[in-house]
Amino acid sequence: MDIDNWHSELEYDQWLRLPVSGPRPSARYKHAAAVVDEKLYISGGSRNGRYLSDVQVFDLRSLAWSALKLKMESNADKVEENNLQEVFPATSGHNMIKWGNKLLILGGHSKNSSDGVTVRAIDLETQQCGVIKTSGKVPVARGGQSVTLVGSRLIMFGGEDRSRHLLNDVHVLDLDTMTWDVVEATQTPPAPRFDHTAAVHAERYLLIFGGCSHSIFFNDLHILDLQTMEWSQPQIQGDLVTPRAGHAGTTIDENWYIVGGGDNRSGTPETLVFNMSKLGWSVLTRVKERDPLASEGLNVCSASVNGEKHLVTFGGYNGKYNNEVFIMKPKPTDSTRPKIFQSPAAAAAAASVTAAYALAKSEKLDFIETEDSNFGGVKENNSAQDFSIEINAIREENKVLESSVAEVKAENSRLKEKIDDINGTYAELSKELHSVQGQLVVERSRCSKLEAQIAELQKMLETLQSIEDEVQLLRRQKSMLERNMEVAAAQRQGSGGVWRWIAGTPNT
Repeated sequence: MDIDNWHSELEYDQWLRLPVSGPRPSARYKHAAAVVDEKLYISGGSRNGRYLSDVQVFDLRSLAWSALKLKMESNADKVEENNLQEVFPATSGHNMIKWGNKLLILGGHSKNSSDGVTVRAIDLETQQCGVIKTSGKVPVARGGQSVTLVGSRLIMFGGEDRSRHLLNDVHVLDLDTMTWDVVEATQTPPAPRFDHTAAVHAERYLLIFGGCSHSIFFNDLHILDLQTMEWSQPQIQGDLVTPRAGHAGTTIDENWYIVGGGDNRSGTPETLVFNMSKLGWSVLTRVKERDPLASEGLNVCSASVNGEKHLVTFGGYNGKYNNEVFIMKPKPTDSTRPKIFQSPAAAAAAASVTAAYALAKSEKLDFIETEDSNFGGVKENNSAQDFSIEINAIREENKVLESSVAEVKAENSRLKEKIDDINGTYAELSKELHSVQGQLVVERSRCSKLEAQIAELQKMLETLQSIEDEVQLLRRQKSMLERNMEVAAAQRQGSGGVWRWIAGTPNT
């Protein structure tokens, strides 16, 4: 492949392995990555149980790797390679976010991590690296979390702390003040997890997909409304998505692209795209099961090359560690109108409030015009009629909305009745369960008594057996004694006959 013309061989929605000139960084997974000015930056990661501390740069124009020589923030002198860990410690499972001319690095597992999440910054102009002091409610140190940039805020969700406790909390870092805050969200949150992905839609909705606990892999999708701070789990359309963790995701316009991942048994070969407006999954392409793209712990970023948006991936683990760079040019799609993640009741209530406000405003204007007519005369009939028609239309719309709200309330009442019926059934079943449990206790007591009686009978049988053995022994002894007596008697009779013969006593 020609390095200078590789983009001419790139087809839509197909992955292409990029030719790389010069030395490559060591293969790894669970690293962090970001794209700035057609350059892919990767930091840290893990290989063979060892955390890495280097920062590498891949130029998407020259297709060449280079190492970023970091400097201490307080010292402009270059740091030797063997002291690089002092500037950026060996870390895995962290996040890297572009913010201005800096790369922010958050969280992750390292040997000498603090109790709270550490935020570091790499200045891309001076190549200085240092820790940023934060305040507020700093989240506990963790790895495998997701961090998403929303305006001037970073939204952190989930992860796994140093004690391997799984988390599902939400924290917000204000980048203007560098202050942490914890989000008290309502409704049902996602189960605690790590190695998931997150994205933001319309600068309002935070999407969480996949991840795993210590025994379960997830394929669910949850949405957090960042205005109302309510969790929801909408109905999803499209292709069936398998559970996975360690996958990577990035967004281009309305589409959220998901690459790789796995379930500790095999990697996931599909590249997925989720339309965040239509809430639908589709499979974009597939690779072979042992392909580097079917790996856990890889990373994917969106990059603009020659004015076109591309997907760029690096690293991962699928039985072996990878350090290949792949690129894809997604086929452009028409953007659609964002879908509002609201319940019908909330939408109807909001519309009702809007209509009521418009009605009140119209009535106020009507009153003002009436006062003005006392001083300036009566307005023309056509204008008054038009205004009256508008008011009537708004009132009719308000009635329709109130009717919708009433229907929703009626539906809620029916649901409440069903819940009450279910609760009543549950109470009856609980009573039956308690009754059965009482009977089981009685039966267990009877069984215990029977077992005790059986044990006594077994002891008696053992005693009878020993007595019978003794009787048999006595019988054998008696038989032997009787035989001995018979033998002795026979011997006495025989010895008496001999003596008589010796004495000369004739036999008669």
